[in-house]
Amino acid sequence: MCPLLLLYLLPGVSGLPFYNGFYYSNTPNGRDPGTGHGEGIFNGVKLVVETPEETLFSQLGANVTLPCRYRYEPALLSPRPVRIKWWKLSEDGAPEQDVLVAIGLRHRSFGDYRGRVRLPQGGEREASLQIWDLRLEDSGRYRCEVIDGLEDESGLVELELRGVVFPYQHPRGRYQLNFHEAQRACEEQDAVVASFEQLFRAWEEGLDWCNAGWLQDASVQYPVTLARQRCGGLGLAPGVRSYGPRHRRLHRYDVFCFSAALKGQVYYLEHPEKLTLAEAEEACREDGARIAKVGQLFAAWKFRGLDRCDAGWLADGSARYPVVRPRPNCGPLAPGIRSFGFPDPQSRTYGVYCYRPR
Repeated sequence: MCPLLLLYLLPGVSGLPFYNGFYYSNTPNGRDPGTGHGEGIFNGVKLVVETPEETLFSQLGANVTLPCRYRYEPALLSPRPVRIKWWKLSEDGAPEQDVLVAIGLRHRSFGDYRGRVRLPQGGEREASLQIWDLRLEDSGRYRCEVIDGLEDESGLVELELRGVVFPYQHPRGRYQLNFHEAQRACEEQDAVVASFEQLFRAWEEGLDWCNAGWLQDASVQYPVTLARQRCGGLGLAPGVRSYGPRHRRLHRYDVFCFSAALKGQVYYLEHPEKLTLAEAEEACREDGARIAKVGQLFAAWKFRGLDRCDAGWLADGSARYPVVRPRPNCGPLAPGIRSFGFPDPQSRTYGVYCYRPR
């Protein structure tokens, strides 16, 4: 026969359940829904984990600290050993990713974070996570969990790399990519599939695109700043319009990619002649560089102010050019990346944009 577990409510302790000498919070995971941090009560002492509510911004290749501190109310006279765990939350239904686990001075990091993360040493009640050499895939939401015996509390930290969102189509044209192909297409252009938050911020900054594209959570959406008949109709307000989640393998759309700020240089190669695609690739190699990718050109336009009216080949076989200052004879009177699509690779109509890593 199983032993009977008796649970009592004691008067004068805010109605908290009492068992085996401990008080337990009656909110999920001890989190107070009215605050920005986790709280739990045990042995008459409350464990509080505090993380920032605002999103942290950084850039590709930088080092960053994700703040997380914990304390007790009332304060304890002597320190207690705790276990600290960090993991990255999933954005697209994949399993959550372990980042680091630490007990005292001992810690272990996991996967792509191995050798790039640590906890600060010497800080009292400090559980912050330091990450070096940020990568595109590091952007997202992280959970900081502090475990003290039977009690564990946690808080969220959101990290976003500064970057640019751009729509991308397959060379065969519109709506050719399933979700897995969309992921590969962005990776091939030095980018990742954009999140909804990144697309929404790009829409706030003026991104307007009528073709629907995959996002990181496998939903399909598109941003509209100017309502028009051929873009959902005049009766709909501007915004990010959604088709909702789609089948990752069967459905096909374009994709919205996200590329972070550059670590190198993108430039138009001054060359005496126009080039075929193969000649363009070789010309960049001879100049000690390589032909630029679409994500690199967008990042150079967005963050380095690259402005050029000359169309040039890119690594995917497309021809494009960046405009920061619209002017006559340089395409539409709006900033952006102009595209000539995917011309015949034997055409000698274009120059080339090269990328030289820093």
